[in-house]
Amino acid sequence: MNKKIVSIVLFLAFSYFSKAQNLQSPEDFLGYKIGSKFTPHHKIIEYVKTVAATKKDMVIAEKYGTTNEGRELMLLYISSPENINNLENIRKNNVRITGILKDAEKPVTTNAPVIVWLSYNVHGNEPSSSEAAMLTLYALVNPANQQAKEWLKNTVVIIDPCLNPDGRDRYVNWYNQMVGTNVNADPQSREHSEPWPNGRSNHYNFDLNRDWAWQTQIESQERIKKYNQWMPHVHVDFHEQYYDNPYYFAPAAEPLHEAITPWQKEFQEVVGKNNAKYFDANGWLYFTKESFDLFYPSYGDTYPIYNGSIGMTYEQGGHSRGGLAVVKSDGDTLTLMDRVVHHFTSGISTIEATSLHAKKVVTEFEKYFNDAIAGKNVLYKTYILTSNNQYKIQAIKELLIKNNILFGTLNVAGLKAYNYQSNKDVEVKPLTYTIAISTCQPKGVLANILLEPKSKLSDSTTYDITAWSLGYAFGVETYALKEKKEINYAVILNAKLKNYHTNYGFLIKYNSINSVKFLTKLLAQGIKVRYSEKPFVYNGKNYERGTLIVVKAGNDLSKINEVVNNVGKEIDVDIDSVTTGFMDKGLDFGSPYVKLIKRPNVLMLTGEGVSSLAAGEVWNFFDKQLEYPITLISAENFNRINLNRYQVIIMPDGYYKFLNDKTALEKFKNFVASGGKIIALEGAVNQLANLELGFKLKNATDKDADKSDYSLLKKYAEREVDYLPSSIPGAIYKIDVDNTHPLAFGYDSIYYTLKLDANIYEFMKEGWNVGFLKKENYVTGFAGYKVKENLKDGTAFGAIENGRGNIIFFADNPLFRMFWENGKLMLCNAVFLVGNE
Repeated sequence: MNKKIVSIVLFLAFSYFSKAQNLQSPEDFLGYKIGSKFTPHHKIIEYVKTVAATKKDMVIAEKYGTTNEGRELMLLYISSPENINNLENIRKNNVRITGILKDAEKPVTTNAPVIVWLSYNVHGNEPSSSEAAMLTLYALVNPANQQAKEWLKNTVVIIDPCLNPDGRDRYVNWYNQMVGTNVNADPQSREHSEPWPNGRSNHYNFDLNRDWAWQTQIESQERIKKYNQWMPHVHVDFHEQYYDNPYYFAPAAEPLHEAITPWQKEFQEVVGKNNAKYFDANGWLYFTKESFDLFYPSYGDTYPIYNGSIGMTYEQGGHSRGGLAVVKSDGDTLTLMDRVVHHFTSGISTIEATSLHAKKVVTEFEKYFNDAIAGKNVLYKTYILTSNNQYKIQAIKELLIKNNILFGTLNVAGLKAYNYQSNKDVEVKPLTYTIAISTCQPKGVLANILLEPKSKLSDSTTYDITAWSLGYAFGVETYALKEKKEINYAVILNAKLKNYHTNYGFLIKYNSINSVKFLTKLLAQGIKVRYSEKPFVYNGKNYERGTLIVVKAGNDLSKINEVVNNVGKEIDVDIDSVTTGFMDKGLDFGSPYVKLIKRPNVLMLTGEGVSSLAAGEVWNFFDKQLEYPITLISAENFNRINLNRYQVIIMPDGYYKFLNDKTALEKFKNFVASGGKIIALEGAVNQLANLELGFKLKNATDKDADKSDYSLLKKYAEREVDYLPSSIPGAIYKIDVDNTHPLAFGYDSIYYTLKLDANIYEFMKEGWNVGFLKKENYVTGFAGYKVKENLKDGTAFGAIENGRGNIIFFADNPLFRMFWENGKLMLCNAVFLVGNE
């Protein structure tokens, strides 16, 4: 790094001799120079709290949450004494500007301070930014920094010094155990090879930078509450990338979602040029307009953009392999100090650029929300989501509430609209439960992006998935109207709690995660629960396959009444009492098609070779949502596991080396043959398909294979797009479902899956092809033509009996990032229903 720092902005961060009395620099407080070692999270929190206590007139520290491991989540508000004294009024005025807050006061844009939010360390093993956060805080409040004083007159800076404390400390603690007295910059040294699951993710191995919109994790949930209370004008998300890469800052790469406004693009250029000025002066390499696009809505740059902000990602080379120093491929040594200074520089530069354009930033911010409320620049003005399953609609409501998106009811009589399932304009046919969302509201842009049936791609080379529409993800009938309709926003009250009593038993509707949670609570209390494999009629009411049956046979009647009432107060499900086992139509409760559900002990294989993110989703789902015990054991220890303790083994996406060992493979097969159940997901399915277990991967047929060798003549300049015909970064496909099989109980005849690869499986002769693709099942999102050719006439999920046991496989992830709501019940079916004798 060029040690010459030409700007007073940078100089002041390291000028410790001109300090206010008692104000400590990070070095003074920590006892070491920033960049000479990694700072544990608790010391970062201690430092920022100390600064806030010392500079009460300029800094407010606010705890906004606690992580799964008990670490504090902290926000810092930094501005001039005048603004800090008026901070709550500034916040309210800004939310009035958006139209979200409607009270007696009118919004004021004249001289309204601009709000810059800086988010650090969302990926725990990208640790340099939290170090930079401390320097940034100190530079802003250091009385010697006259420039900062000027900026803070019209700017409120919000700093989140560490979005992922659990992941950060996982990395920092590991690194400090690996490094010696003298740093080893050799990239092959062990201190540059972080072990599984690494520190990128949070406690549950979840990638928090994919969770902004979905808010499935506690860190995201608590942060977005605060974000929506402030609605900043500029947001920067600080990251790290491979250590060989130069620094990246905005403007972003294509594809850019068409909802991004000309001003948002323009101001990214303004900030980018300001950053470039400092990087050029110091001889630091950087790149813009490449690699990092603005499309998927749940990133730390796109989510703010779709909420009216100027959202930007900054990426410093380093990542987990950077350590305290690493030798790059060009022979130069990259140090932690280099990485910290680069992030510090871009952060300070962003504050400077925003302050200099504060009036324009606030004016355009107001225009953004005025346009949103007017419904400008969106094709569809009204969305209607409808289902016979109240719990699916309820789950959508909860997501909309998290994002401050308004919804209500609408008289749909006589309306025609685009129907997602038929891809045609048809008459709207509401089902039992319906909500409507207008995009003519403050959060209209975000609502439209989450709900639109097809998102327009300007460039197929994208960083992430290209389809996510809530109608498909939640499995509900969806309509889109181009006309604005008046929505009734009256509060929809939940049903009152009931008291249940029976002299014989209960019937519980099975159609949601609530049904599964209810089941697991009953099983935990020792209640015997059965389910029906066939539909039946009792007391004139139809009951579908999967209906849970709790009767006094094998149970204590008084305990049934007590437990069902207690659990019913906690979990909302449809419960009916029953007085006899003799049904009006269909099977009776003594039928062989009424199966007893045994409470299974569930094992999940984890560790090296297994996707930590995929395993984390399953762990989080069982631990936080189902509240059902699951044992995590490293796949490397498979030969040492006592499999007699478990009835179910879940294999998340990954490659399992033990399957190459004859002894381990025999043990694996014996587990299934003796009555065990294997649930394989994604890549694990691909591996099992080669083991002659009854299902095979469907091989793609390459139409280009018979062509002349001239097809091999490719242009070097087009190498980055040559793979696109075989690419599918995330597209939605329609799956036909055999909902008479227990794996699909609670489902309609159609399921929508998110395809991330071209893998499907040959139709099985001996097994059950429960979910399968026919021809023309593509729905939306980018899929290369070779992928589309292959993704037809094959099985996406199924079950096959093997001895006394079962293998259930999912070509795709039914829990994808925990927002693919409609897949969760199917995974539960695999665990609790499939294979019961």
